[in-house]
Parts: sequence; C-alpha cells; structure tokens
Amino acid sequence: MGADRVLVTGASGFVGSAVARALLCDGFAVRALLRETASRENVAGLDVEIAQGDMRDPDAMARAMKGARHFFHVAADYRLWARDPGEILAANLEGARVAMEAALREGVERVVYTSSVATIACGGVAPGDERASLAAGQAVGAYKRSKVVAECLVRDMVARRKLPAVIVHPSTPIGPRDVKPTPTGRIIVEAARGRMPAYVDTGLNLVHVDDVAAGHVVALRRGAVGESYILGGQDVSLACMLKDIARLQGRAPPRLRLPRGLLYPVAFAAEAAARFTRREPFVTLDGLRMSRHRMFFSSAKAERELGYAARPYHEALVDALAWFKQNGRLK
Repeated sequence: MGADRVLVTGASGFVGSAVARALLCDGFAVRALLRETASRENVAGLDVEIAQGDMRDPDAMARAMKGARHFFHVAADYRLWARDPGEILAANLEGARVAMEAALREGVERVVYTSSVATIACGGVAPGDERASLAAGQAVGAYKRSKVVAECLVRDMVARRKLPAVIVHPSTPIGPRDVKPTPTGRIIVEAARGRMPAYVDTGLNLVHVDDVAAGHVVALRRGAVGESYILGGQDVSLACMLKDIARLQGRAPPRLRLPRGLLYPVAFAAEAAARFTRREPFVTLDGLRMSRHRMFFSSAKAERELGYAARPYHEALVDALAWFKQNGRLK
C-alpha cells in the first residue's frame, strides 16, 4: 500500500514548508497547493506533488483535495500592514471557507487548521492559553481580526457540519527558510545588521519553526477534533532577544529603551511612505499597538495531551541567523 496522501496549503511559506518537510519525514505523501506566482524556493528538491491554484478558487481547491486522506490548511496572509487591509481579510477568511468546504465535500479523515496565538488574549499576569479567546472587536489590526473570524468559521463548521478539524496556534516561529521574511524575521535581520539601536518594552513567545511543524504532525496523530493547541516555545523579552542577536553577531546590544509614544509619529510616516513605495514598513501602527502587551503564551496543553516539545529558543535563533547569513540576507 502507498503512503497516505496529505494536502498542504502554504507549503511555499515559512511554516508551511516546515510542515511539508515534517510530513515527508513521517512517511506521508505530500501534495502542495501553490499559486502560479508563488516562489518554489522552499519546496525545491522536496518529493512533493505540486497542485497549482489559488486556495480561494473552489475548483482549484477541489482538484487539489481529490484523493487526500488528511488536509493541513497552513496558508495565510501574515502581514502587519497592507495598502488595502481587506486583502488580508479576504485571503485568510475566504481561503479558510473555500478550503474547509472542499475538505467536507471530499470527506477527508482529519483537518489540521493553522490558526495563531493572535486569536488568544494575552497580557495578564500569567501567559495566555487556549481558554482565553479574543473576540474580533478586541483584535488589533487586520491580520489578527482575519485570524479570529477565520477560526470562528472553522469552529462553527466543526460544530454544525462535523468538520473533523483540530486547531493549532503557533506562537512566533523563527528559524531557517524565512524567505519573505516574516515580521519577526525582519527584526532578526535588522538587528543582526546593527540597524536596531533602540527597542520598546515588549516580549514574544519564540519557537523553532521545525518544532511548530512537528506539533502539526502530532496534532494530526493525537489531537481531538474541535480542540485547540498552542504550539509555542519560550517567553523572551525583546531586549533579551536583541541582546542575544548582538552577542551572536559580535555586536554591542542596543541599550536605549524608547517610550512607545515616541514611535507613533514614526510609524505613521512610515505607513504613509509605504503607500507610495509599496514596501511593507518596518515600524507599523498596529505593531506598536500590539507591543503594549508582552505576548507570552503557554504550551502546557499541547505538551500534556499531544506530547509536544520545543527546544530552547536560543537554538532557533542560531538556526535563523545561520540561514539568513548563508542566503545573503545579512550583508
């Protein structure tokens, strides 16, 4: 008998390509749905069947889903700024709707839906966990709102239409193959180049992207339908992260902590300029608003119920810097 076939959306991206690799290592036959314009860099050399099409196209999604036993919906528009914020909502909500409809029609055995810790409340004394869901009105920015409403759609389809979906919430992945790069990857690159002389008081839960991918696979194997699992790593202050990057690069760490209020005019000007340059600004208004809370999370449920485990964040940082250096991103 052949290997079980699994469809993965977003396999050209940072998390999706790691998930595809983890599935191949676990013996699955992987089919990847990629847009015609998507980069093939992260799937080059992998034994992956390519299905071409857009996840928002019902016909393309149906063709890609044909014959798949399991489905991983990893694709997302992960930007903290867009000239048209509606693009982010359309990609993340409509993409989820079309993909889940196709999974129901094809009768796949199990769906792993990649949400985000963006849908979970944080900022209290204790790290956020799966019990603290955000409402759409509480979410800051188009990306967070889009992930909240898309997750609500998936949950409704689980409850009303028996969609066999397990929901996973990656925290902030870092590591190799961050081609775009992600907003956090941009911080790593700029800090490694010595272009971040100051910082604000905030924090992130940082996790190796390959640990997040392994978490997706154990969610398929052991996760309960309708349940949520945070796939996180280590809570780290931004100051600590920048200090570690500087040490690894042989640089002096930034020592100037800026009041957040001083950066709002900078972010406003950067976004105004970005409307002409069409390049995503490094400092955004939504990013500053999010940074008011330390985005710390607990993976205790995934550890307890799935056997999920994450390596120390420092190893992920070393791997990220090595990849960026090898691919000419630190010049």
